[in-house]
Amino acid sequence: MTATAGTDEPWWKTAVVYQIYPRSFADSDGDGIGDLRGILGRLDHLAELGVDVLWLSPVHPSPHDDNGYDISDYYGIDPMYGTLADFDELLAAVHDRGMRLVMDLVVNHTSDEHPWFVASRDGGPDGPLRDWYWWRPARPGTVPGTPGAEPNNWGSFFSGPAWEYDETSGEYHLHLFSRKQPDLNWENPRVRQAVYAMMRWWLERGVDGFRMDVINLVSKDPSLPDGAVPEDGRYGDGSPYYVCGPRIHEYLAEMHREVFAGHPERLLTVGEMPGVTIEQARLFTDPARAEVDMVFQFEHVQLDHGVGKFDPRPLRLPELKASLARWQTGLGEVGWNSLYWNNHDQPRAVSRFGDDGPVHRVRSATALATVLHLHRGTPYVYQGEELGMTNAPFASVEDFRDIESLNHHAHAVADGADPEKVLDALRAMGRDNARTPVQWDDSPHAGFTQGTPWLPVNPNHTEINAAAAVADPGSVYHHYRRLIALRHTEPAVAFGDFTLLLPDDERIWAFTRRHEDASGGVIELLVLANLGSEPASAPVPADWAGAEALITNHSGAAPLTSPATPLAPWEARVHRRRATGG
Repeated sequence: MTATAGTDEPWWKTAVVYQIYPRSFADSDGDGIGDLRGILGRLDHLAELGVDVLWLSPVHPSPHDDNGYDISDYYGIDPMYGTLADFDELLAAVHDRGMRLVMDLVVNHTSDEHPWFVASRDGGPDGPLRDWYWWRPARPGTVPGTPGAEPNNWGSFFSGPAWEYDETSGEYHLHLFSRKQPDLNWENPRVRQAVYAMMRWWLERGVDGFRMDVINLVSKDPSLPDGAVPEDGRYGDGSPYYVCGPRIHEYLAEMHREVFAGHPERLLTVGEMPGVTIEQARLFTDPARAEVDMVFQFEHVQLDHGVGKFDPRPLRLPELKASLARWQTGLGEVGWNSLYWNNHDQPRAVSRFGDDGPVHRVRSATALATVLHLHRGTPYVYQGEELGMTNAPFASVEDFRDIESLNHHAHAVADGADPEKVLDALRAMGRDNARTPVQWDDSPHAGFTQGTPWLPVNPNHTEINAAAAVADPGSVYHHYRRLIALRHTEPAVAFGDFTLLLPDDERIWAFTRRHEDASGGVIELLVLANLGSEPASAPVPADWAGAEALITNHSGAAPLTSPATPLAPWEARVHRRRATGG
């Protein structure tokens, strides 16, 4: 792998990745849906932000049952986004600006409109592509197509059973997500080879790697046994039989040999892995095993879940600190972390973990950014995060577009839940919060489109937008620029050891980073953040008093003093000193 300047480390350890959700980024043709030429027109915003890699959510042809994560042609570009020529132009422009482009790889499942699945279904039980997907007959002694006849009791992530009945062939197909997202059967080597051929095709076109959607679900226990049914649950938990399943390491090692081994020096591979443990992640990301460079884990974004994500509960700061610290320590010697607050599946961080009111929005957004970007790992910035975009005000269920939210609402209300409480949960945790269009300026529809946006723009775009942020040196945007620049210039940010301080403090997030360079010089960083809307005091060791301030989000910050330093609400700061000894 190509090393970062002056180190033996791969380039992506000092990089920052920016996720683009194309449907909501920028619309060039006025149809209300973002597209590739819209992205092309905003590349300078990203280059000036300083990010190194753009991760593009799926742009392939799709019926859009799950907004493009149900792919019907892996080799094409959906006409709503443009053409292959537009993609090539965008890729060249990204490279011209010194950035890389990573595509979303969605190969746990396809769309039910993909030719592979059409042939698998229409060819019947004896067809040549039947075993490209998971087909099974009804449970013995049941009437096919009736409730309870499904081959096992697994539930779908999107509510309801994980099986869809096909009347023509009299069998069911497995779908862990939407019924229109049938799971591919990776036990079949022809399926794997078809996936690898497609990946090589995109790499040869010039893309720089893949973010792999739910990649740790592709290996399933072929016996597909029933799962345990939780108390008050309707469906069995099948996760023990498909999360990091029996052949997952074999498959990822095979993928690496077949696809990446020829040119790993320029590529980035990151696996989205719900349910992955630290011990498993250490194996996946160990360079000696040659599987993936890093993983997305979900522990920290599930701490505020009760019985599922739509049962939000209050989050205590010590829990959040402890979670991230465990992953810092667990992958510290072998492996690598992905760092994120936001993505297309999570509500906006400033509304979830910060304070999105007018008084504290900017400072809480920058405090959260400071804490995350000073951890060890590769940070991911989700579109609009650099502007401090917030959750949207959804008045009714009709305002939502996401299949996960709509399915949950329908099933929960049918089961007798209070519709207003269900709606409150969607407002807090629904994925549409992340999918409102990017707020470029204060014009109608926020400069996103000249037409009617597919999802309404957040009304607060008149105050929160890129044009205003770029013009304001104290904005969230400029704080992100400073954090990204610091990662590029200070090796301790990317490579330093991590030590959590004050683990039980309910208000203060504090930690140190320590890095020894090749000459034996030692740099230490102290990170302090008050994650609350009231002033607080942070204990400071005597030998840190007066240390150089690298970054702060508060122009009137008090000097670093011992035995304690006062911190304003949502104040965050980073200090540096040269230490003695090895």
